[in-house]
Amino acid sequence: MSRDLSELSIAERRAVILERIAGAAKWARRDATDISFVAVSKQQPDAHIQEALDAGHRVFGENRVQEAQTRWGETFADQRQELELRLIGPLQTNKTLDAVKLFDVIETLDRMKLAGAIVNAAEKTGKMPELFVQVNIGAEDQKSGVLPGELPAFLQSLKTEYDITPSGLMCIPPFHEAPSPHFWVLSDLAAQHGLEKLSMGMSADYATAIKMGATHVRIGSAFLGAR
Repeated sequence: MSRDLSELSIAERRAVILERIAGAAKWARRDATDISFVAVSKQQPDAHIQEALDAGHRVFGENRVQEAQTRWGETFADQRQELELRLIGPLQTNKTLDAVKLFDVIETLDRMKLAGAIVNAAEKTGKMPELFVQVNIGAEDQKSGVLPGELPAFLQSLKTEYDITPSGLMCIPPFHEAPSPHFWVLSDLAAQHGLEKLSMGMSADYATAIKMGATHVRIGSAFLGAR
């Protein structure tokens, strides 16, 4: 019987999630060590973050640059060097310099103007974060991302104009649709373009995402609790 994670401590939840990741990887005949568990720390209280750190968690995903600056540049600044920080929310061009300074990975590259801003920020800081392209996999008006049909041209423009080859693709499937067809499409797109990394799958569907090729799963409430 599946355990109710809400009844467990954050450290216990982490152990269960890692077990489930390993189980999904085994089903897919993959190595669980190739899958990164990204803790989504958006709007979480400091006490929950501290519990996660105490449990040994070292990879965190943030949705907003300013919130992340406060958390990792001030509150937990003494632990920043031990961590991998990933931006998983939309990035405005006026926040690009701050994002490049703070994050190791930006998962939400979705337009050429932003690519140019990232390149400029990298030149100023001497630091280029790893980049993922966000794909609007469900072609939803309210979501950011490159439409699947426009991805080839976008990737070509990144290479031609800025000599950028992203590490992988990221998506958020439509909320009211089964995620697996969307995960399959993203996996296929990555394979077509020789991209090895896939950030897909969240608290409710990360096991499915792993079975379909996810290398990074973004888990918030199932790990850190309700916001």
